[in-house]
Amino acid sequence: MTLTPVTVWHLEQASAAALPAEPVPAPAGLDLDVVRAEAIGPEFARFLYTAVGGVWNWVDRLGWSYADWEKWLGAPGTETWVAWVSGSPAGYVQLAPHGDGAVEVVYFGLLPAFIGRGLGGHLLDRGLRRAWDLAERHPALPATRTVIVETCSLDGPAALANYRARGFTLARTETVEKAVGEAPGPWPGSGFSLG
Repeated sequence: MTLTPVTVWHLEQASAAALPAEPVPAPAGLDLDVVRAEAIGPEFARFLYTAVGGVWNWVDRLGWSYADWEKWLGAPGTETWVAWVSGSPAGYVQLAPHGDGAVEVVYFGLLPAFIGRGLGGHLLDRGLRRAWDLAERHPALPATRTVIVETCSLDGPAALANYRARGFTLARTETVEKAVGEAPGPWPGSGFSLG
């Protein structure tokens, strides 16, 4: 692994009114449903993380134990919304509230087979609308006052534009050094890539 400069964009959406007035429609011709995984366990959460993020160098959680995943998934208000196409998982949006009324889009993306099929804008739009009404499902949480996300130059080439198209504005930009090696693919050592 080599240390590589990575640009990180911190984005925020200051109100639900920043979202497009009309929800982004689902792509035509797909048997698509976006469902909250209410009983999600570590196995499925880790599958989504590796299957979506493996090609983009998402490696921070590869070393997490089962207990680490359980603790994170069990935090009040943490939600995972999964896109299903013809019965197969196609992508996900994971939300986590902060105590101050901010809701973070912690992870968002599609499995490689579903990239480029028009799903990303629809899935992100659905996830953001759920971020803004998170307190309705979790009354102990404060009302959402802002939605935040970060993306970086290692993420998919459409990521930043997709967030901006959904009403996010740039809060700050930074460059960090990150140890980057060959992307692990959907599982470590697979060597899978989109190229």
